[in-house]
Amino acid sequence: MLTKITVADYMTTHLVKLTKDMTGIDAIKKILSHKITGAPVFDEHNKVIGMFSEKDALKMVLEVAYNQSTPGKITEFMTTEVVRVEAEMGIVDLADKFQNSSIRSFPVYRDQDLVGIISRTDVLRALANTE
Repeated sequence: MLTKITVADYMTTHLVKLTKDMTGIDAIKKILSHKITGAPVFDEHNKVIGMFSEKDALKMVLEVAYNQSTPGKITEFMTTEVVRVEAEMGIVDLADKFQNSSIRSFPVYRDQDLVGIISRTDVLRALANTE
């Protein structure tokens, strides 16, 4: 039964969007307020240019502490090599991808369009719903 479930069945379609002009602190506040582990970063043309995650935020914390500086723009800390998954990918294949990666959520695409985001928690939800 689990092998027939796709990413599209469990992805979140309500995206929290971060913009390239945000400060790192504002991005952290936004992901904390939505209780998520990360979110896509968009440019002025509504194109995804990166992902900002808890790990990126920790990198910012360390840089601020070590350099005794102020936090900069989100673009200084976001991950620019976005690893994405397709909406029709099987949930089992996605579980394998998560198992072999430190990434906690992936943006989901259908063709060239961003249609959602999926996290490790979503995969576990899919498994729990098979009973």
